[in-house]
Amino acid sequence: MFDSKLDDLEVVHEDAHLLALVKPAGLLAVPGRGSDKADCLTARAQQRWPDALVVHRLDQATSGLMLLARGLAMQRALSAAFAERRVRKHYQALVHGRADLPADADAGWAEIDLPLLIDWPNRPRSAVNHAAGKPSRTRWRPLAYDAANDITRVALQPLTGRSHQLRVHLQAIGHPIVGDALYGPAGDGAARLMLHAGGLELAHPASGQPLVLYSAVPF
Repeated sequence: MFDSKLDDLEVVHEDAHLLALVKPAGLLAVPGRGSDKADCLTARAQQRWPDALVVHRLDQATSGLMLLARGLAMQRALSAAFAERRVRKHYQALVHGRADLPADADAGWAEIDLPLLIDWPNRPRSAVNHAAGKPSRTRWRPLAYDAANDITRVALQPLTGRSHQLRVHLQAIGHPIVGDALYGPAGDGAARLMLHAGGLELAHPASGQPLVLYSAVPF
């Protein structure tokens, strides 16, 4: 069904146990409801690698690295590595405003520690909820400030994996991501959500050797 799009797959790593592919912004990670939402990175990958199985997801609007397991044993191993926070995730984003490090930053990194909960009446949104939210932590630091456009490039390391975590956390500290239709200012003129999953670090589930994966930031 998606054969014409197989050549568009950007493969960062391929072996007998796992795949690392780059998901473009706007493409679903897994199928959605309805035939019009069947096209996704996982379905495209399975056309080439029938044993490819989903391990984690990225928001449709987010671009960047996704791991796919090859076979059920590898899916269990990689899913456990994500659940036990043995995978280090690196993102970059462009955010509105000048995002300076706060005074309590540790070794050049600040941390956002705000509990998050799905905002059921306004799905798919999530929101900070101090009463019922799940613990959620994000490390961040500024990389560069564009004074002409009042935009800061930031590096991000999510320490937990809540839905829309990076987007909600950045909005909560007053710096929504550029192009964020859910959490940012309306009509900021961006062509896409300026959020990219650019790096993954983990122990290879078969060999135990360090595996460091990188995808260039496209903005």
